[in-house]
Amino acid sequence: MSIYAQLAQAMFPNIDKTPAYYEELYPERQLKEGARVVRIAPSPTGYLHLGTFFTSMVNRMTASASDGVFFFRLEDTDKKREVEGGADDILKGMNDFGLTIDEGFVAPGVVKGDYGPYQQSCRAEIYQAYVKCLVEQNLAYPCFCSEEQRQAARELQEQKKDRTGYYGEYAICRTLTPEETLAKVEAGQPYVVRLRSMGSEQNRIKYDDMIKGTIEMPENDEDIVLLKSDGIPTYHFAHAIDDHLMHTTHVIRGDEWISSVPKHIQLFKVLGFKQPKYAHVSPIMVEENGNKRKLSKRKDPQAAMHFYAQQGYPADSVLEYLLTIANSDFEDWRRANPTADRMSFKFNLKKMSVSGALFDLDKLNDVSKTVIARMDAETVTQRVIAWAEEYAPEFATLLKRDMAYTTGVFAIDRGNAKPRKDIGKWNEVQDYVSYFFPELYNNDLELPETIAPADAAAILRAYTTVYDPAQDKDAWFTTVKSICADLGFSPDVKAYKADPTAFKGHVGDVSTVIRIAITGRRNTPDLCSIMQQLGVETVMQRLHTAIETWEN
Repeated sequence: MSIYAQLAQAMFPNIDKTPAYYEELYPERQLKEGARVVRIAPSPTGYLHLGTFFTSMVNRMTASASDGVFFFRLEDTDKKREVEGGADDILKGMNDFGLTIDEGFVAPGVVKGDYGPYQQSCRAEIYQAYVKCLVEQNLAYPCFCSEEQRQAARELQEQKKDRTGYYGEYAICRTLTPEETLAKVEAGQPYVVRLRSMGSEQNRIKYDDMIKGTIEMPENDEDIVLLKSDGIPTYHFAHAIDDHLMHTTHVIRGDEWISSVPKHIQLFKVLGFKQPKYAHVSPIMVEENGNKRKLSKRKDPQAAMHFYAQQGYPADSVLEYLLTIANSDFEDWRRANPTADRMSFKFNLKKMSVSGALFDLDKLNDVSKTVIARMDAETVTQRVIAWAEEYAPEFATLLKRDMAYTTGVFAIDRGNAKPRKDIGKWNEVQDYVSYFFPELYNNDLELPETIAPADAAAILRAYTTVYDPAQDKDAWFTTVKSICADLGFSPDVKAYKADPTAFKGHVGDVSTVIRIAITGRRNTPDLCSIMQQLGVETVMQRLHTAIETWEN
């Protein structure tokens, strides 16, 4: 047995499986040619961030566009930063906002797939098997440097204005003989395992980033840590093993990882693995005082997916909007295909922003209004109630009191060629429908300055004599026009505009007075339908209340 084999055995006496065993255990996926296998691999260190969700959506669209696989792997090797329930929060957020995961952790507590475990803390033996093999080949070695020694080396590097890191003359343990190394291991000295880098910073590497284009960087010459002293790998090493064994074809992740690409390319080469293609997603930006900055967890409430859940944005709205900032041609496609499933859009990584897309909450609201306007009344009813049960329980109880009535409320001006776009998110609904429920109704009877209270009262008195709850909207408007002339209002808007001094107002003003009396608002959906939904008793009560108010 060679000295390096002895060293590897001393370091990993309990590892009896070889890389060949795992290569056989995780065979190639049986997918069609060109299918892309992608993943999202977050750490359970907190809530689901919009940036993580955005990158996940890009992965999902990439997999779907090629009939590939999108899987979720949990990178939980940093136990110090782990937040209890963090993984479930991330998964719940992805599920709630419509991102379907094919494999791995697909929902809180639900795992499926043949390439697991999909949790790095459960894969320690796999990583150690590969490291043991590298030690046997003298491609990795144990490093016994203490934190005090490392800190002293960093201070010396800063003093000499050298680049910090474990390389060259600063890679102290690299120069130990294998016999010296073996003796230290057998003596029980603690160590981490480092890669024996064959790179030189003088050399350059090039790789084609599928979003950023061709990137050239110095080759890695650092002896990076592969396994920490507890036998758990660093992200760098773990991702190389996992993506190889899970047959990831495209690594799509945030562009903060670009600086690590030389290390990752070197690891794939040393391990003898086929390198995946890389695509680095630029951060989502926000505008502040005329300048752009990264969306901040600390400054921006919209950085957390909880924000969109609490506000009541439908999942479709969030996904539709994010696709508009992910691919520049999505909006044109949506205009040409207004009712098509978004998954049929041909998503292209090369059409993503190189510098970072600008997040616009107003644009999200506009997109969401369009999405909600396309929903039928039953869908709106169900989704509003589902949201209200979690965030506005008293309102939910009110809506569920008479489901047919509630559905009728949401059916007004819905399902036609040009549905109104009044609702952008579910937390706006309570105010939007308040005049339909006595418990919420605020009879604000403030008139436009152009209409005198006495004239408004006269309009309502005249209307109460002709009100017919059975009329459709055309007959209703004809009736409103019929009372105009006797009250001094023009039944014809054009005639009023031709000589405004000849009238107190026009038919639009008359209908506005009725609208305010019934709803307390100047702008609502179709008033005839509203009155039919409210019923004769409520309509007459509100008309008489308004008459009394304006007469006094």
